[in-house]
Amino acid sequence: METKNAVIEETMLGTEDHGLMTAFIHLDYGGAGQSFGGYGFDEPIKDEDGKFLRRVGTAYGCEFIRRVLETLGVDRWEDLKGTHCRVKAEHRKVYAIGHIIKNKWFSPSDLAAEMRLDS
Repeated sequence: METKNAVIEETMLGTEDHGLMTAFIHLDYGGAGQSFGGYGFDEPIKDEDGKFLRRVGTAYGCEFIRRVLETLGVDRWEDLKGTHCRVKAEHRKVYAIGHIIKNKWFSPSDLAAEMRLDS
C-alpha cells in the first residue's frame, strides 16, 4: 500500500445505475487518477414474501458521508471538489482518505468494523 497526495477532481453522491445509493470521489494524482467510494449507503426492503419494495438509507451511509467531510475539513459535499488530500491506496483500491496536512484519516472498512457490519 502506498500513501499518495491527490486533488479531488470530481464527486458523485447519488444512485448508480442499479439504484444503489453511493458516493464516489474522483482523485487526480497529477496525471493519473483513481476513485474512492462505491460503498452501498442503503439496503433493500422486502415484504413478507421476499418481494422487493424499495431501498432505504442506512446509518453506515450517513456516517460515511459525515466522516469524509470531517476528515477533509469541509462542511458540504459540494466543497470537496478541488480539495487536496492524501490516500492510502493500491493499484486496484483506495483504502483510506486523509487530510492533506493533519494526521486525520477515514477508512470505510474501519467504520464497518466499528459499526460491526463486517461479521
